Amino acid sequence: MPTKVSTPKVPKTPKAPKAEKGAITVPVFSPKGAELASITVPEALFGVAYNKTLVALAMRVYRANQREGSACTKTRSEVEGSTRKIYRQKGTGRARHGGIRAPFFVGGGIAFGPKPRDYRMGITKAMKHKALLSAISFVVKQKTMKVVDGVDTLELKTKAFATMMQTLGITKRALYVVGKDSQKTMRAARNIATVDVEPYSNLTVYDLVTHGTILFTKDALTGFIEQYQK
Repeated sequence: MPTKVSTPKVPKTPKAPKAEKGAITVPVFSPKGAELASITVPEALFGVAYNKTLVALAMRVYRANQREGSACTKTRSEVEGSTRKIYRQKGTGRARHGGIRAPFFVGGGIAFGPKPRDYRMGITKAMKHKALLSAISFVVKQKTMKVVDGVDTLELKTKAFATMMQTLGITKRALYVVGKDSQKTMRAARNIATVDVEPYSNLTVYDLVTHGTILFTKDALTGFIEQYQK
């Protein structure tokens, strides 16, 4: 019988360990436009892949929840007017009509008009959280997020804040995100028509998507990271 030749077993190559998620560096500017330093933000918050479908869903839910749903019209049974037949059925040469409150008469009821309703939609906390991180990661990727430090040294006047915005090169519609230490400047910023002010704790997907530039104060960015890293 032929002898069997045993082939030596080749040892398996060990898999390379997965690279740990790193961090993203964002420059920090002074109110005069000088780059002071850079701040490191976690990739788990600011490096999330953009989920277009989830962001669109969060936008739809937010906009739907802003609707009051208070539009109301009266039907023919609710408007004021007699129920008497307005003229006899035959012999007048005119069309047959029953009541003056019919929809085709001036002052009559509205057919199929709007009634008060609730437009509210729901979304889970996990989806809302993921959509927000997806949107802010997209903002960081597009380099439309700026961080400023030292706004508390500015004179609390709208002119001083507007000058800072011009110095930082912010010309489009901007969102000014403030923290606990920078809320005094809210009064100076809210007088500018192209600037909206929002605390970091109230930040929404709608805010991030509808503004050309997102301006964070350094303490607001730190507070945002602490809030969403829990």
